[in-house]
Amino acid sequence: MGGYTRVVAVRARVSSPTAHRLSLYLRELERLAASGRATVSSRQLGVAAGAAEAQVRKDLGVIGTAGLPGVGYVVESLGDAIRAAIGVHRSWRAVLVGAGNIGRALAAYRSFREEGFEIAAVFDADPSVAGRRISGTKVQPMDALAECVRRQEIEIGIIAVPPESAQEVADRLVAAGVQGILNFAPRRVRVPDRVPAIGVDFRAALERLVLEVSQRDEGPVPARRRGRSA
Repeated sequence: MGGYTRVVAVRARVSSPTAHRLSLYLRELERLAASGRATVSSRQLGVAAGAAEAQVRKDLGVIGTAGLPGVGYVVESLGDAIRAAIGVHRSWRAVLVGAGNIGRALAAYRSFREEGFEIAAVFDADPSVAGRRISGTKVQPMDALAECVRRQEIEIGIIAVPPESAQEVADRLVAAGVQGILNFAPRRVRVPDRVPAIGVDFRAALERLVLEVSQRDEGPVPARRRGRSA
């Protein structure tokens, strides 16, 4: 089966848009693997990700994979290649800061571990929360953060605190030595270029959705009204 997908040396650094599409391709490949499919075409991957066939082939070429004409890609080997390219072919240790509603939901999210992400420790600045357990993990005080990151070789920091505390937490995570930050606080944090920070803003996403729905409900502006001033 491995002969259907050629894997060559990676030719270029993976950009953020390409990485996003690769994640979508991977979800489709995992779905196909679960259904027993052995091969997949660039067209099918494109439909799943909302991308043109040419874009799919370009993205997969960037990570060093090429399908065979009339055959396509082997689901299993292509999935492995994408995992290696985006870095989820191995386990990543993470520390979660914030034991509130979002933090508890993240700690209980089973797919983290299934996808290779282990929340190794949880921290909170509230003394009344320290010592409690969420999803089997004991909440620790912030004073222990730096030592924990170094001792357990934590690579990723997850921020789930109120917006006014986000920057301070980011600063402490960077100082402790994390290599990347996932920020669920509705505030952008400033970090050194060497530490990528990805923001996940639920409110902003909902507002964009509402805007899209509102604009579609309004419909197109009638031609006779365009360009006229009151």
